[in-house]
Amino acid sequence: MKLSAELKAFAARIGHDFSRPELLVRALTHGSIGSETRPDNQRREFLGDRVLGLVMAEALLASDKGASEGQLAPRFNALVRKETCADVARDVDLGAVLKLGRSEMMSGGRRKQALLGDAMEAVIAAVYLDGGFEAARALVLRLWGERIERVDADARDAKTALQEWAQARGLTPPDYVEIARAGPDHAPTFTIEAQLSTGEAARGSATSKRAAEQAAAKALLARVEGA
Repeated sequence: MKLSAELKAFAARIGHDFSRPELLVRALTHGSIGSETRPDNQRREFLGDRVLGLVMAEALLASDKGASEGQLAPRFNALVRKETCADVARDVDLGAVLKLGRSEMMSGGRRKQALLGDAMEAVIAAVYLDGGFEAARALVLRLWGERIERVDADARDAKTALQEWAQARGLTPPDYVEIARAGPDHAPTFTIEAQLSTGEAARGSATSKRAAEQAAAKALLARVEGA
């Protein structure tokens, strides 16, 4: 099997030359178009998730030899969560080469966080099966890049931190109110306002309610801590 020019360009973007091109093709084939003769990437997602976890566990242990398990766990979770995988996928324009069924394509599948995150994990598995663990490790460290260095900031759960801030001052837990929803049904953007009983509030927007709540909590926390 030979890769199309589009897939060759994608392989160049991720920095891996496939000796078995069919592995990449399968990694990019979503279940909406998969079949018995054209297997999809679901099983490869499972493998890629484990490879990613091992690479990140090793990287975190090596980068901070004095960190406790309690410090490492949230950093690890921040680096391997689906949102981060989807962000990495966007960096290499993975959505442009996803193989999707017509209905999934029409509903904006190339931009969906879950599909991008899953496919990124499947690509990691493809590199692992094609070149071994060292090749997969090199790929992950290269694509995740600065995220590993700034993981402390990304690992902080803003909603938890804001609730702890409020409780420490005898306040009730923050409320999260949906202020607006924009965009098409298949790719909405939510605006959430985090509110404290003192009247302090801040807003955040994202493509999922959970992410918008975190953004709002982070903005409000920055405001009250800086006051």
